[in-house]
Amino acid sequence: MAVVAPLLALLYSVPGLCRWLARPYYPLSALLATAFLLVRKVPPLCQGLPSQREDGNPCDFDWREVEILMFLSAIVMMKNRRSITVEQHIGNIFMFSKVANAILFFRLDIRMGLLYLTLCIVFLMTCKPPLYMGPEYIKYFSDKTIDVSIPSPGGYRGGSACHSPLSLAPPRQEELDRDKRVTWIVEFFANWSSECQSFAPIFADLSLKYNCSGLHFGKVDVGRYTDVSTRYKVSTSPLTKQLPTLILFQGGTETMRRPQIDKKGRAVSWTFSEENVIREFNLNELYQKSKKQSKPREEGPEELPGVEAATGHPDRESKKDK
Repeated sequence: MAVVAPLLALLYSVPGLCRWLARPYYPLSALLATAFLLVRKVPPLCQGLPSQREDGNPCDFDWREVEILMFLSAIVMMKNRRSITVEQHIGNIFMFSKVANAILFFRLDIRMGLLYLTLCIVFLMTCKPPLYMGPEYIKYFSDKTIDVSIPSPGGYRGGSACHSPLSLAPPRQEELDRDKRVTWIVEFFANWSSECQSFAPIFADLSLKYNCSGLHFGKVDVGRYTDVSTRYKVSTSPLTKQLPTLILFQGGTETMRRPQIDKKGRAVSWTFSEENVIREFNLNELYQKSKKQSKPREEGPEELPGVEAATGHPDRESKKDK
């Protein structure tokens, strides 16, 4: 059984692995992350390369290159201690491997270093990480739907017992104030943030489990709509620790957010795992309370039959356009 179980798990993950490898972002990232290894170890690429080894072998690492690779391994292990998803683990490996590759290439030959750096820049500009496109019960907002409450059947990626638009613009939070019994959990995210990309499937899974007529989930792209980030004090700096930010609205008023902001305006470190969100936001209690409060005003079942979001093919606008 000790051998069979891992084999079965591997076979079960093969379809997902094939879909993962089919996305050009990951194979190209892996190629860039292993570029120096290929150049140094694969003949005839390694022939003629300078080497500080005593035997002069150009197709093997010298002592300085080994030190750099060991330092890279230590950094990746430290960063991955806080990683939650497989994407986060792999993202950390790719990112620090590219940094180490750049250092190694510049040390080997400045021309090779400049070439590798150029390839990395072109890759970042032309090949974006794939966005989560799975099933979810989440309302996406643009700058217009934030300021004006406009019903839009395409606004929801999924279904719920109460399809209501949301207006987040203070001081006129019309939709949040319309029904004090409705609670909203809104994620402030940016597509370029790796942390937001890693959290997307977790937030989607939570929306599938806890969405009901009294508890709704929403998302705002503050990377695109900077006025929203200013309004809600969510930093979008490339070095920010505030992405993603989750805010709980009850009765139209913000009652809590994660990560918290200290007196100096810095984000308090917080891990965006499913367990932490459920515990910190009391989702089990909120869900039961919201279901009880919404029962008197419900006319039908909580989940509409034939909802497309449950199959992962909802009628929606693209994430890029939101």
